[in-house]
Amino acid sequence: MADKPVEIDPEKEQDVTKYLLDRISGLETRNLELREEIRQLESEKRFIDNQKLRYEREIRKLKGEVDKLRSPPLIIGTISDVATDNRVIVQSSAGPRFMVRASGFIDAKDLKPGVRCTLNQQSLTIVDILPASFDSQIYGMEVEDPPVESYVDIGGLEIQINEIREAIELPLKRPEIFEKIGISPPKGVLLYGPPGTGKTLLARAVAHETNAKFLRVVGSELVQKYIGEGARLVRELFEHAKMNAPSIIFIDEIDAIGAHRTESITSGDREVQRTLMQLLADLDGFDNRGDVKIIGATNRIDILDPALLRPGRFDRMIEIPLPDIEGRLAILKIHTKRMNLQKNVDLSEVAALTEGKNGSDLRAICTEAGMFAIRTEKEDVDMNDFIKAIDKIRHDVKQGLADLSDGAMFA
Repeated sequence: MADKPVEIDPEKEQDVTKYLLDRISGLETRNLELREEIRQLESEKRFIDNQKLRYEREIRKLKGEVDKLRSPPLIIGTISDVATDNRVIVQSSAGPRFMVRASGFIDAKDLKPGVRCTLNQQSLTIVDILPASFDSQIYGMEVEDPPVESYVDIGGLEIQINEIREAIELPLKRPEIFEKIGISPPKGVLLYGPPGTGKTLLARAVAHETNAKFLRVVGSELVQKYIGEGARLVRELFEHAKMNAPSIIFIDEIDAIGAHRTESITSGDREVQRTLMQLLADLDGFDNRGDVKIIGATNRIDILDPALLRPGRFDRMIEIPLPDIEGRLAILKIHTKRMNLQKNVDLSEVAALTEGKNGSDLRAICTEAGMFAIRTEKEDVDMNDFIKAIDKIRHDVKQGLADLSDGAMFA
């Protein structure tokens, strides 16, 4: 007799199916929760690992600082002579000289006379080579922020701008042109002319347009009180420029140290001449100064020493003359491009009325014209303001000359 199939109540079957579906749904939800917890734990683990690495770096840094504090102080010395077998003669900062050995970590090529080094206090072994040290004045001569003036801010000197670009910029930016032709590029440029004609402005534009290290020094800064200090400053200036080549040295008012050498009577005159001789040697001496260009500026070229003016030191002499009428018009356009001018302002007429004025005078005239407009509370400048400004500048110059002559009379 065959077994009868078991009949399942449809309601119970539906309940079991619902229970299983609910159970599966609950397990899936729990699975998602567990996965989320795992992700959070992994994120926390990564954070803890990063914190651990940071703390380990901090611990290593602190241990290094502790080791530095525990290490004995080092003696600073200067290498006097180099012997054989990695042995050198060093003069310590305290005075005495020692025959010492150098550490195996120091390249023998770096052991040269005159190099500063550090010595272990106990064994007097050379531990490290110190970088070259320069006078603090040398670092103060560096122009960190390029000037804002560019060639477009200079009017009436198109020929002079082209000449200085050929002599200074072109060798720095395209040296292969000179190699192809087979000539040496100019080493230096001397700017000369009356005061206020734009010599310093032209040098500032060169500093703006080039990416070379720019060092600016006034000739009087190289005149020092003690014997040999001025020559040392000149020597360190050129060494610093050579280490940071390509570089440009701008010596303003070079006549302060470059005047004719005469029979010196005072010790001050002799010290200035020593400084000049060091400058001559660094400009064109035995050692090649490398990719270092020189720009000099003076308004007294007639008193400069002939040795300073010869080719090889200043290869190109660029005269910066008083502007002609076209140059004055170009300068006036530059100084008035941001001014509110009335339609009756004729800059050509202003240029014709300012015969013999330099660039500084023209800038002063534009400023004074604006001041006259401000006094009358106007919003723009008219031609009458320029006429009064020209008269004022002319009167101030005459008054200054009169005061000078009166002072000379009663001196």
